[in-house]
Amino acid sequence: MGTTSLEEFYKETAALIPEGINKEIGHFNVFSMQDIVASYKKKPVMPYNRRAYYKISLISGRNTAEYADKVINIEKNALLFATPKIPYHYVPLDDQQFGYFCIFTDDFLIQQKSGVVLDDLPIFKPGGYPIFQLTDENTEDIRYIFKKMHNELSSSYIYKYDLLRNYVLELIHYGQKLQPATALYPTHTASARVSSLFIELLERQFPIESPQQKLGLRTAKDFAERLSVHVNHLNKVLKENTGKTTTDLISHRIVQEAKILLKQTDWNISEIAYSLGFEEVAHFSNFFKKQTTLAPVTFRA
Repeated sequence: MGTTSLEEFYKETAALIPEGINKEIGHFNVFSMQDIVASYKKKPVMPYNRRAYYKISLISGRNTAEYADKVINIEKNALLFATPKIPYHYVPLDDQQFGYFCIFTDDFLIQQKSGVVLDDLPIFKPGGYPIFQLTDENTEDIRYIFKKMHNELSSSYIYKYDLLRNYVLELIHYGQKLQPATALYPTHTASARVSSLFIELLERQFPIESPQQKLGLRTAKDFAERLSVHVNHLNKVLKENTGKTTTDLISHRIVQEAKILLKQTDWNISEIAYSLGFEEVAHFSNFFKKQTTLAPVTFRA
C-alpha cells in the first residue's frame, strides 16, 4: 500500500497544473470527473492508497467507497472527504459517473486567518465517516460551489486563490453539517477487512533492502492510526481473526526480518537495528533476545 504524490497524480492524468499556483503557499486544483477521465493516459483505476494531499469529491453515480475498515454504498449522490492519513478508494458500479473534485495540501489553507487545522476538524479525524449521501438540493448546492471554483481557477483575478480558499472551507463546513452515510457492510466483513489491511500494511514494509531504509510503522498505535481504528479495536479484531495480539504479530514479523538480515547481509548490528526502527542497538538486542533467547551476535555466528 503506497502513497500517491501530487507529481504521480499529474503524471497519471496528464492534467495541467494551474497557472500561478507556484507563487502560492501549498497547492490547489479542481476538476470535473468527465474531464479527468478523458485526460487519463490509460484506463483510470484508483488503487487502495493514501494520497499526499486532501481531496473533496462530489460523486454522482453508483459506487462502493472503502475507507480503512468502512465499506459504504453510494446509490446516487455523495460528498467524500479524504485526508493524506487514511488510505481509501471507490469503485464505480455503473458507467454513468459525473461530478467534481478538488485536491489541495494543508499548506494551501495556511494563509487563512481562521487558524483552521484540518486534522482537528471532525470531518478529517480518523475513525469518522467522511462520506455523506446527498439530496438533490444538497447536490445542486455543492455542484454550484465546485462550478465557482472551476470558473475562478481560470480567471485573471489577482486574489483568486484567496477566494478559492474560502470555497474549500465552504465545502468543508457544508459537509460537517450533513448526516454521515452509515450504510456499512456487516460487522464480520469489516472485521475481516481490518485484519487483511493490517497484514498488508505490515508486509508492505518488507523486505528491508538497504541500511538506510527504516520501518515507518512499528507499534500497534502506528498501525491503528494508519487504519483509522482505535488501537483496542484493532487488537480485538486481530485476536479474533489470528489468535495473536497486534504487538505479537508486529514483533514476529520484525524478528523474522532481523534473522534474514543477520544471516544474509554483512550489515553491522547497528545498521540492522536502525533499519528495523530501533534507535539504540541495546534495545534491538534486548528485543531479539526476548523473542529468540539468543543475542543477535550469537544468532549470526
